Amino acid sequence: MPAEKILDVAIIGLGHLHPRTYMPLFENCKHTRVVAAFDKDPGLLEEFCNDFGLHGYQQLDTLLENEKPDLAAIFLPHNECAETAIRCAEKGIHLMVEKPLAISSQEAEAVKRAANANHVKVTTGYCWRYHPVIKKMKECLHHGYIGDVVSVEARLAAGRTDRYILGHSAWMLEKSKSGGGPLFNLGVHWIDLLLYLLEDKISKVSAKNTKTTDRYDIEDNSISMLQFRSGPVGVLSTSYIVPDCYPSGRDLYIGIKGTRGVLSFAPGYEGEQGSAGGAQTDVLELYSDSEKVAGASARRYSFTLDQTEGYSGYMGKAYVEGFIKAIIEDTRPFINVNQAIEVLKVVEAIYRSDEAGAWMDV
Repeated sequence: MPAEKILDVAIIGLGHLHPRTYMPLFENCKHTRVVAAFDKDPGLLEEFCNDFGLHGYQQLDTLLENEKPDLAAIFLPHNECAETAIRCAEKGIHLMVEKPLAISSQEAEAVKRAANANHVKVTTGYCWRYHPVIKKMKECLHHGYIGDVVSVEARLAAGRTDRYILGHSAWMLEKSKSGGGPLFNLGVHWIDLLLYLLEDKISKVSAKNTKTTDRYDIEDNSISMLQFRSGPVGVLSTSYIVPDCYPSGRDLYIGIKGTRGVLSFAPGYEGEQGSAGGAQTDVLELYSDSEKVAGASARRYSFTLDQTEGYSGYMGKAYVEGFIKAIIEDTRPFINVNQAIEVLKVVEAIYRSDEAGAWMDV
């Protein structure tokens, strides 16, 4: 990328867990400069801007007019993301929208149309694709080390709901603003990964969502059966019901079974590697009776991630820098709007299945 090219970034929305941890990612990227932030809450806005030396705005139009940013990093409630993204796109501003991009696939389609009409690029935060283990899993599948994929199991459970209240994002617990609970907020990561790894689409789903309290109107636990078009089946479990004493407060797992073997990955917490102290080591396990891995039928690939400050550590760094490169070099983003729409369609089918108590087409 041209060393002299710098993109001005505006942070849009501060009532979220991630804006602060994205700041090191932008600050350590040679091609970005955060210039301003927007939020309607004057207290949140003043504190954030004072901490990072930014111009603060309570009116989005004023920010866009005064600062003319090249990139908007949007962290608003999900029901506000699409409208704001469209307003930015109409001014030629590239879009990095917090996953899952919008509150519905229909609104995400509207973002896509606005982006295409104004020649801007769109991405959303499915940064797990950049994890070195995921790249190795992709390679193992490509080379046929486990034969034809038969089934997948994916779990993503993280923390308690209180963290959203403490993190100025209680809207996450209101379905009208968030779209849903852990399925909408967390499960989308694993849906995206499964679609990416298997290079397939999910055609049907059967699901049951539950909640354990009347304090909020979202599910806090979701179990889904997934039918892939080419034949494999899967189970997706996602939840906010994880005690603090659980390692890192998270239960993360992806397992893929094939006709000749198994891939198994139980990652550690993907948070701030630099500030967490010490490097994170993740392991991919491969068990295969394929002649392609003869001599070492059971293999463990160990990856010690580079210590990287900011959201999701190395993955977050690669995500930000990858999108900036796509903007500067005018190439297609690795994580694009079409893929975000596909994930939302799966999520919507899961909610329909829960309501109907039946299998639903995606």
